[in-house]
Amino acid sequence: MCGNNMSVPLLTDAVTVPGGERETAAVIFLHGLGDSGHGWAEALSAIKLPHVKYICPHAPRIPVTLNMKMVMPAWFDLMGLSPDAPEDEAGIKKASDSIKSIIEHEVKNGIPANRIVLGGFSQGGALSLYTALTCQHKLAGIVGLSCWLPLHKTFPQASCGVNKDISILQCHGEADPMIPVRFGTLTSEKLKTVVTPTKVQFKSYSGVMHNTSQEEMMAVKDFLEKVIPKV
Repeated sequence: MCGNNMSVPLLTDAVTVPGGERETAAVIFLHGLGDSGHGWAEALSAIKLPHVKYICPHAPRIPVTLNMKMVMPAWFDLMGLSPDAPEDEAGIKKASDSIKSIIEHEVKNGIPANRIVLGGFSQGGALSLYTALTCQHKLAGIVGLSCWLPLHKTFPQASCGVNKDISILQCHGEADPMIPVRFGTLTSEKLKTVVTPTKVQFKSYSGVMHNTSQEEMMAVKDFLEKVIPKV
């Protein structure tokens, strides 16, 4: 029964990139607004480590306030993209619970929680930060690309403290017109009040807009090699 994905809705059609050998670690990576897991599965395949399984779920399709209530893949509703914009608290918590179900599923199937990295881009990165910091399992690390910390005013109190020493890699394009790099640096400062400050790395890339770059993906690979090394 443990191997059955049916009990975890997001896993039924998630894109999974298997490791080339025995899988002893996993990366769960969440895409941005309006996207799917396919592109990120491809990007992660290019930097994949042979002992790691990569899981890229697809967000459900919901109406998004920011985009005139258009229905699109989104982890939760977005009202605005500034630090003081109103937030979809119920949607964020519900989405976070669905990602925690994936973590539970992987743990039941033999990958220890401390060998699982949660990551994502933009809204997916935001959800990965929120989920990891409120997770009851001690995880290996977080990768947050071009993102922010949702419900940031509720932290550090909202953090369950289990991941106080978690390693965080945050990357941001300096020319990002959607989530300005300033929002990324503010997030980084906030994260240092939630986890051990020396565990938070913030890297910015000149000329990069609201997307990723080869240099950034190599930084992600280096980070993964450190936090989930081959055993």
